[in-house]
Amino acid sequence: MTDEHERMMRANQANWDARTPVHLASRFYGLSEKLDPARWFAAFEWEDLGELADRDVLHLQCHLGTETIAFAQRGARAVGLDISEASVVAAADIAARAGADVTYVRANVYDAVEALDGRRFDVVYTGKGSLCYLPDLDRWAAVVARLLRPGGRLYIAEFHPLLNALGPKPGQGEGTELLLRHDYLGGRDAVHRNATYTYTDGPAVEGATDSYEWMHGMDEVVNALTKGGLGIRRLRESAELPWPRWPQMVRTPSGWWRLPDGEPRIPLLYGLLASR
Repeated sequence: MTDEHERMMRANQANWDARTPVHLASRFYGLSEKLDPARWFAAFEWEDLGELADRDVLHLQCHLGTETIAFAQRGARAVGLDISEASVVAAADIAARAGADVTYVRANVYDAVEALDGRRFDVVYTGKGSLCYLPDLDRWAAVVARLLRPGGRLYIAEFHPLLNALGPKPGQGEGTELLLRHDYLGGRDAVHRNATYTYTDGPAVEGATDSYEWMHGMDEVVNALTKGGLGIRRLRESAELPWPRWPQMVRTPSGWWRLPDGEPRIPLLYGLLASR
């Protein structure tokens, strides 16, 4: 990773520290209500992940750790790792109030092997807005391979590159049209954002508002994993999201949201299962 990438990741760390109090207060995360970690998962994720009781599960880039709690509730020995100190502190408090036994570790994902003292896991889970903050997917995949036991599984539940190209958050004054606004494929320099507000509701971010994102197409993800020695076992593309990205989206029986029948049926999220 270059010195410039390290600078950008430090900026992202400061940005996520600044975002944390905003997200804690938001209706989007709903932490003032009864905690329901499972609401962030599609049904197919649990089918793909299989039995988790008595398994060691690592959640990379966990932010507030709500999904990490869901693994603990299914009997896993759950660990969450995030680059933001503020996020890790908040996640530990949320888990304690929920009575969930979860360990949280602050570390850059690229330093995860050392931060976790070489511990190996049955399952590594990541996604829903994580990979775009990583400049080097080959290095990330190599880290994941070192974190997994032989036969261990990686599960990615991530926003589809097409959603990222459309824009996962509406822009100011944006209409309801499905318009390509960003790259689908990776390979360019990082996208620099200086945003006072995040993807949630709530107050403005105070302090560090700069962040950097890298676009990664499906081919880049798959090729990084196979280069890192992981075998692809399953790939799903889903037309649903856990929140209504466009105002015309309709609620499904799962509690998630999809575009109405008159709109194109396009992938908004993908689930990828790989094994070491």
